[in-house]
Amino acid sequence: MKQFLSLFAMGAVLAKTASAHYIFSKLVIDGEASADWQYIRQTTRSENYMPTKYSNTFDNLTPSDSDFRCNLGSFSNAAKTEVAEVAAGDRIAMRLFYDGTIAHPGPGQVYMSKAPSGNVQEYEGDGEWFKIWEKTLCNKEGDLTKTAWCAYGMSEFEFQIPDNTPAGEYLVRAEHVGLHGAQSNEAEFFYSCAQIKVSGSGNGIPSLTYKIPGLYNDSMELFNGLNLWVNTVDEVEVDITKTPVGDDVWDGSRSSALRSSSAAPSATPSAGVRSSIISSCSL
Repeated sequence: MKQFLSLFAMGAVLAKTASAHYIFSKLVIDGEASADWQYIRQTTRSENYMPTKYSNTFDNLTPSDSDFRCNLGSFSNAAKTEVAEVAAGDRIAMRLFYDGTIAHPGPGQVYMSKAPSGNVQEYEGDGEWFKIWEKTLCNKEGDLTKTAWCAYGMSEFEFQIPDNTPAGEYLVRAEHVGLHGAQSNEAEFFYSCAQIKVSGSGNGIPSLTYKIPGLYNDSMELFNGLNLWVNTVDEVEVDITKTPVGDDVWDGSRSSALRSSSAAPSATPSAGVRSSIISSCSL
């Protein structure tokens, strides 16, 4: 009976939050929010806030597709999307559409990728990506289906462009992963890409880079098998370390060599995995 009630409660929560979707649409610079899609590539979805999933998909888009880089059809809007000018070391933010808030449990990440040609409006994002910000668990004693996660309730992701970021044009990809459906291979990915031009004299080289698609796969327990109503916080932490979500962020330091995540088995934590997965809610 107890198990039945637990499943019933879980189903009620999933039904209640099914429509609590969101997407990043504004870039915030010096405290001023841009217009929607001024600097962020707009998806061509009729309902732009719908998530990307491995199963029971919307628009047939999955994290294994090339449009997982910046969202469905967004490259078709790249040329008309403006490029924001920022300096290495600046703090900026990506804010949700309609000033909504994140209403699902799960981690948040920000990745960057430099346009090889120097023109980000012509860049599809098929190069190397590196992580500059992440938030996972803030409260080990909290509710894993809600407030244990740092990103829960946030309306924007605020982050710093690393001080030593080389000058050039970049895509900046903000992403939140809702894990409330991970037990049935329905983790929900919410993400968008901003276009920026970074100034400065930085010469840092990220030590760990990724390809998108290829960043995640549904053999990762965090996205396919994790059950926030059943698993313990320790089990969640272990699952995080087995994905790029558990890797260190790049702090701008110069590295003598690049290491791509595609060279290592996805089930083995990389050398960059943090000593502790519990992260502070403030930088």
